[in-house]
Amino acid sequence: MTVFTRKGSNTLKTIAAALLAVATLTGCGAANADTNKSGAASNGNVQAITDETIKATDPSKSPANANKRTDTFVATIKNAGGVFLPYFYRNAWDENLVQPIFASLVVYDKDGNPVGDLAKSWEVSSDNLTYTYHLRDNAKFSDGTPVTADDVAFTLTLENDPAYNFGLADFTEIGIQGAEDYKSGKADSISGIKVVDDHTISITTEKVNPVALTALGSYVLSKSYYGKDYQRGKLDYLQQFYDKPLGAGPYTLDKYVPGQEVRYTANPNYYGGKPKIDHLIFKVVTDDTALQSYQNGDTDTDVFTPDPDVLEQLKAFGWSNVNIRTNSYFSYSVFNAKKPYLTKAVRQALYYGLDRKQIVAAWYKGYGEVANAYAPPSNWAYTTDGVTTYDYDPAKAEQLLDQEGWKKGSDGIREKDGKKLTLTYVTKDQSDPILSIGKDQYKQIGIDLQTEVTDQNTETTRYHSGDYDLITFRTSVINDPYEAVKEFGTTDTAINPEGYDNATVRDLVKQSISSSDRDTRKPVYAKLYKELSNDPPYLLIGYVKGFNAWNDRIQGGEKFFRGTGDAAIQLAQLAIKQQ
Repeated sequence: MTVFTRKGSNTLKTIAAALLAVATLTGCGAANADTNKSGAASNGNVQAITDETIKATDPSKSPANANKRTDTFVATIKNAGGVFLPYFYRNAWDENLVQPIFASLVVYDKDGNPVGDLAKSWEVSSDNLTYTYHLRDNAKFSDGTPVTADDVAFTLTLENDPAYNFGLADFTEIGIQGAEDYKSGKADSISGIKVVDDHTISITTEKVNPVALTALGSYVLSKSYYGKDYQRGKLDYLQQFYDKPLGAGPYTLDKYVPGQEVRYTANPNYYGGKPKIDHLIFKVVTDDTALQSYQNGDTDTDVFTPDPDVLEQLKAFGWSNVNIRTNSYFSYSVFNAKKPYLTKAVRQALYYGLDRKQIVAAWYKGYGEVANAYAPPSNWAYTTDGVTTYDYDPAKAEQLLDQEGWKKGSDGIREKDGKKLTLTYVTKDQSDPILSIGKDQYKQIGIDLQTEVTDQNTETTRYHSGDYDLITFRTSVINDPYEAVKEFGTTDTAINPEGYDNATVRDLVKQSISSSDRDTRKPVYAKLYKELSNDPPYLLIGYVKGFNAWNDRIQGGEKFFRGTGDAAIQLAQLAIKQQ
């Protein structure tokens, strides 16, 4: 499925549960010990595989089904919930579906740097608390009305309404000055939001936060359309707009067919000019049908799981381009820190007792690397200096468990105070190798791992209710390193449901966003990753390469299929080559 990434969500696991399928595999057999036939190293080192774009060798072989679509681009999606209003969707896949419709002030480029969308420029005050955005003069919503600073002010006010509880908006952790007074009814407006003129807005925050620029500058809603019935504390009226979106993005919603597809039409009022392709379709496909749909020409693009056999098929088509790149996220299992038996020593034992290289090789088929830091290798903060890497060491695991008082019983399972060391592991992926490899390896050190495979919604519910010992997710795309660690900076269970509590970590997380200067922040993250490895909240699993494939008939794919926040901007530049 095609994934349009925007920026990290402050409900990482809600989005991650929906997007996990992008990183999962169709099988869990271990890769060859040395190399597979595509030449990918399977020794747990993704850096051994070069990011590259494999060009189509014979575009003339493009399937007839694709060629007949002279004005339509078909992307894919795993699911579509049908709520086309930013921040209010419950199905996390719908964030992908609103991105062609809505535009933001600022987004991220492929290197994680901010680039203007509706904002042509901006300034940040010397104390890094006030953000002033200058809107493009030609920015319009799809109905032709201009995008103004009043629309931005309305959007931020709506998102800080006391009735808002959807939790998918980054601004909730930024702390706009006066937002709490507005929520409590002490003020009729948010004092930190100042409309300077029609095209200029100034927003003052209460504390420094390096992700504020893009968080505050996210999707902009039309005040005249969405705000005409707005009353503080009463947001139910917005439900009437769920399937009738109005945005300033490159496309407008044409038709939503539940369970099948979402159709869009090019927006003639888009500030970047009407998109070169008149129609866009998001087609709902399953993992089982994705490759066949692409091969038949029913779809123009997809993101395939890292599998050497799939890569060979894609290359053999002749008409397909393939972009191989290291994804900007990592997979992991959450430790339920609220469980008293999951002490630091037991969590460390769970690391030592699992051969993560074998897990990564089985899961990512030679296109993955064991994760040891809470950032992808491509991120500027990434480092493993001083980090405990937890190489597979069952003897060390058993030593730690012995020290904690967990002794093996007659059945080989450890016991303490009359309780067996039985742990519940939850995943949504049937091919998760921890279900087999991990279960067996943990049994060898005296841990009874009870595994459960469930669906996305149930998995998320289990996580928030605490009904698990370990539960596996992956992060959203990480642009700023704070996005992956912010939950450890608070004991608020709304943000940190697993209950991880480490005062040193909390202090380091706060230090990591006390400045916007990367050179100042980087050594803080080095200390943070070291402390997190010593007292782990997660069982880190791996980084993975992704295969973005697209039919060569789509011109401009090199920029679009790179999985960055400016995907909607690049979408408008795509064109269909003349056959």
